[in-house]
Amino acid sequence: MSTSKYITPEGHARLTDELDDLWRVQRPKVVQAVSEAAAMGDRSENAEYIYGKKMLREIDRRVRFLRKRLEGMTVVSATPSDTSRVFFGAWVQLEDDEGVEITLRIVGPDEFDPKRNWISLDSPMARALLRRCEGDKVRVLLPAGERVYAILAVSYGGF
Repeated sequence: MSTSKYITPEGHARLTDELDDLWRVQRPKVVQAVSEAAAMGDRSENAEYIYGKKMLREIDRRVRFLRKRLEGMTVVSATPSDTSRVFFGAWVQLEDDEGVEITLRIVGPDEFDPKRNWISLDSPMARALLRRCEGDKVRVLLPAGERVYAILAVSYGGF
């Protein structure tokens, strides 16, 4: 399954900062440590050398992933023309059929965060909410079963 290539400016900055830190700070430190460990002699039994090479591979893997991912990203910083409807970046206040209220934010798949109630644009909940407006009811098929939610409010500046 391919994921959406949309991201908020904050999410883009976070991924760019991570890439910069890995490439300009972490990788040079590990390369230096590996070089020092290699100078100690027998590399086959040198734990620092073996661990350093493993760390280097992990850093390089993450750098490749971030570069490829950031390459095709669309940073969405503009508010949609119709702010009464749910689109990418929206804060949506919902009430379920039991009267429990929750506020969610629809973000890109690289920045979803359950602790902050940020959900991925690709999630079933977000797909059900897209293009809906305040007062609409939506049915969402979740792992726990089907739920009905009423949209209480839509905002693009947060609640």
